[in-house]
Order: sequence, then C-alpha cells, then structure tokens
Amino acid sequence: MPILGADMQAGTLVAWRKRPGDPVRRGEIVAEVETEKGLIEVEIFVTGVIERILVEPGQTVPVGTVLAMIREEGAPAAAAPPTVPPPAAAPGVAAPAPIALPTPARERLRISPAARALAARLGVDPTSLLGTGPDGAITLEDVEQAAARARPAVADRQAQLRQTIAAAMTRAKREIPHYYLATAIDMHAALTWLAAENARRPVPERLLCAALLLKAVALALRDVPELNAVWAGDRVVQSPAVHLGIAISLRDGGLVAPALHDADRQSLDELMRQLRDLVRRTRAGSLRSSELSDPTITVTNLGEQGVDTVFGIIYPPQVAIVGFGRVVERPWSVGGQIASRPVVTATLSADHRVTDGHRGGRFLATVERLLQEPARL
Repeated sequence: MPILGADMQAGTLVAWRKRPGDPVRRGEIVAEVETEKGLIEVEIFVTGVIERILVEPGQTVPVGTVLAMIREEGAPAAAAPPTVPPPAAAPGVAAPAPIALPTPARERLRISPAARALAARLGVDPTSLLGTGPDGAITLEDVEQAAARARPAVADRQAQLRQTIAAAMTRAKREIPHYYLATAIDMHAALTWLAAENARRPVPERLLCAALLLKAVALALRDVPELNAVWAGDRVVQSPAVHLGIAISLRDGGLVAPALHDADRQSLDELMRQLRDLVRRTRAGSLRSSELSDPTITVTNLGEQGVDTVFGIIYPPQVAIVGFGRVVERPWSVGGQIASRPVVTATLSADHRVTDGHRGGRFLATVERLLQEPARL
C-alpha cells in the first residue's frame, strides 16, 4: 500500500487491473485504492510478472502493507510464498466503506437526456444505476435517489479529509521551524507579454497567468536547489527533478496537492495542458499514486479568491511552500516616476533546518527576475 502523502495511514484496495501471471511494465496502472483524497490509481515501479495477489479488493490495510508479489523482468520464477493473513487496519484509523463499483454497462444505456444531464450535474455515474422506468430506463427519480444515497458518504469522506489535513498541518507547524519571506513583484512585463501572446492564439490554447508563475518557480529552484528537497528519515535529499505540488481545492471541501511532474522542463503550453488535466482529474477523484507521492515543493495560489498574501504551512516531507496572491494595481516607481502597475505578492515558507533567509531571499529574487523576461520562460 503506497503512502500517498505524510497524512495517510491506511487505504482500501478497491480493484486490481491485473491478475496473477499478467506481465506489467514500469508506470502501468495495476490497482485502484480509495483514500480520504479519493480514488487513486496505483502505478507499478518495476517491469515483470505478477506472481501472487496478497490483498483482495475491499480490504483496508496500513501503508507499507505488501499488496502483491512481483517477479522482476529476467528473474527466475519463485516458489509460491506462504499465505499472508489479511493485515489489520492501522490503529485509530476508521476503515472507509468499500466503494460500490459500477456495474457493467448495458449494450445500450436507456436514459433520457434530462436524466443524463441531471446525473452529470449531481456527479452520478448512470452506468451504475438500475433503471425503474419502462424497459429498465433510468429516470430522473433514479438519479435523485442515487445522489441522495451518496451524500452521507461524501460528507463522511469530507469530514475525514478535513480531520486528516488538520492533524498533518498541526504536526508540521509544531515540528518544523518555519521562516517566512514575502516580496511584491511587478507583473507589467509578464501580463503585457501574456496579452499579446493570447491575442494570436485560439481560445482553447490560451495561457493563464498561473502558467508563468509556476514556470518561474520551477526555474528558480535550479538556482536554489536546497528548497527542492524532501526529508528522508533524519536527512534531507535534494531532488534532481522539479515536481511542483499544486494546491487544488476540492468541490466537496478539502485540499489536495498532486505533482506537476518535471515542471522546469515543460514549455508553457505543456505546463498549461498538464495543469488543466491535473485540476480536472483531481476534482473527479482520478489521480495516480505518483502524483500524490512525488511533489518536491508545493505552490498555492489564492489570487482567484481575492487574497492578497498567503503564507502556507509546509507539507511534510517537503521543506518549502510558495504562495501567490491576486494581481492588484498599485503605485510603483518606474524610471523615477510614479505609475500604476499590476503587482503580485509572492511568499515563501521554508524549513530553517534546511535553508535560511539569505537563500530564501535569493529564490524569491530569482522568481521576480524571471517574470520580467516572460518570453524566455
């Protein structure tokens, strides 16, 4: 059972996508796991053959529990291992109820356009319903009843996620010696370039300001790599790759920060596509295990909520979190004259055991410098 964040203690195995004897390749999805953060697709990190499955769907087990035996590529077949008893749930962790998997879709789903539209609005999968209308057709009442049955489970999951986040942030605030820095950045050059760039693009391919901010953060981490690191036991390990954890609010409440992989190597177009896809899948509850376990630093942006400044709490095992507020017009000195400029406040919360204010200040200065040359991002 993978650990999908420092706040995870256990998970429920929902389904296997492979069976014993099936070949698997590194990066392939092999299982689905339910956590407080939703339904997570579990990737495999070796190439080989599944020898034996040890945990069956519906079981809730602590993180670190062996789910299956895999014979790596080129290794000889091993004798069947002894039977492993089902592991007990982690102490103090309430086992989430097993997920009701959708029933196989009928050859032709009988559902009216109105019922289909209502199902989409309420987040109900129509293929999981048994219709009560003529010839098994799915009615508006079927959809409404399914949504009503789901509300208590959603509320329970939301409360559990809130409690888990609160516990993790309380521990982080108590155990990590935070220091905080902030700087105001003139966004005139960045927004002028962005407006001209978007004017020549079709609407679906236009960039958001967020893409510029994320790329500037990713590139600045090359200059101050100490901030792009995670704790491994009692030592800090700098990551050679920049995987930005993007703080995304969930529709039902709560927050998840999955990884935008290799952000420093992506073009702005690639970053924008990946960001849209990541937000969509996060809110649909369809993330991959690597997206929750790989972030090397987190970025939170509350500008859309009208917030001027945000100082985040570091999410273990990371050592820093970057925040951005909204872009506001402010008086600014330009060539000795006062002018109105669009300004954003960038903040850094960092672990004083790993870096200090000098290195943190250098990082924010680099972010500011990069945003003055947006065409080079």
